[in-house]
Amino acid sequence: MPPSATKKNANRVLRLGIGLATLLIAVSSLSRTPAVRRPAAFEPTAAWGAEAWPLFRGDPQATGVAQTTLPETPQVLWTFAPRQAGFEASPIIAENRVFIGSLHGKFYALDLGTGQAVWEFSTESGFGAPASYRQGALYVGDSDGRFYCLDAATGKPRWHFDTEGEINSGANFHGERVLFGSQDGHLYCLDAATGRLLWKYQSENQIRCFPTLVADRAFVAGCDERLHVIDVATGRQSADVNLEAPTGSTPAVLGDMLFVGTEGKTFFGVRWSKPEIVWRYQPAEHSAPFRSSAAVTPQRVLVGAQDKLLHALDPKTGTLQWTFATRGRVDGSPVVVGDRVFFGSADGRVYALDVATGKERWRFEAGGPIVSSPAAAAGRLVVGTSSGEVYCFGGR
Repeated sequence: MPPSATKKNANRVLRLGIGLATLLIAVSSLSRTPAVRRPAAFEPTAAWGAEAWPLFRGDPQATGVAQTTLPETPQVLWTFAPRQAGFEASPIIAENRVFIGSLHGKFYALDLGTGQAVWEFSTESGFGAPASYRQGALYVGDSDGRFYCLDAATGKPRWHFDTEGEINSGANFHGERVLFGSQDGHLYCLDAATGRLLWKYQSENQIRCFPTLVADRAFVAGCDERLHVIDVATGRQSADVNLEAPTGSTPAVLGDMLFVGTEGKTFFGVRWSKPEIVWRYQPAEHSAPFRSSAAVTPQRVLVGAQDKLLHALDPKTGTLQWTFATRGRVDGSPVVVGDRVFFGSADGRVYALDVATGKERWRFEAGGPIVSSPAAAAGRLVVGTSSGEVYCFGGR
């Protein structure tokens, strides 16, 4: 994959399938497996928990697991469909609002209860990156390479920071710092309050993934075929792993294991504390790139691929447990809610499967292709489509 040195890069095929439960779910998940004790920077805040999905994959470890509950048969509560839009960025949920950007230069705050637009923020370029929420502020990058801090209540900019490449990466937080990647090949660390650059780490190619955080380490998978382990305090690399092919998907961490797939049609289980590759998974037939980020529980690693399947793997061995076939590519990242996994497909459907067996338990015909991830919080599931609709599901 060639590096990007220009703005408005038209290639959106590795766009992260967006969306984002909580620190509490990471705490509960990690408590069941070997874990590194987190510093105070990762303690839950009032904005996190079952009521919010503040980050792309829900928590700093990118587990993709929600704390909320959903009815067995979710109903459409509202649909938001502006005249000109395409939603490939994943939504987030915080402050009883849905925050989502479109490909047509609009970033929206929607009322979670009604779907009505509370405010919108406009730029000359689109948003392919998911937003992140922290302490009353939103952080999001656009396709011109500008990274914004917006007031969550009003949408007014507090500050911005310019990079030299399109931003597809959602932001993560470490204490008072915000970290995100750019197609200019850098991982940036800024002061969250002011936007002042603290450090930047340069890789050999684009960084599209959400930077996963565990304690004082950041994990970044890049188009340079490497998994980078970076010290958050200094911005220096402490280790790396050869992933053998480019990737734009986000590494998911549970306990001492990290899970990530690549354009090389291979999905990896990595022991991050060494680091070392523990297992590789490559489908026996019709293998295809993994552009989806995984959702991980102690029993299952769940990940979509361009082979139109959702794959369920054993976290310890990488052994295939089941697959589920859709009619389109599964580039969007799945989200686990209770005993079900929810995800969208390019076939225009939202699916809910039994995590243990892969049996279909619910589906919805959204119509437009889905490459983003759902967000699940406050008894709601929200997902956007490439054709310009945002759907909110829940119980009536």
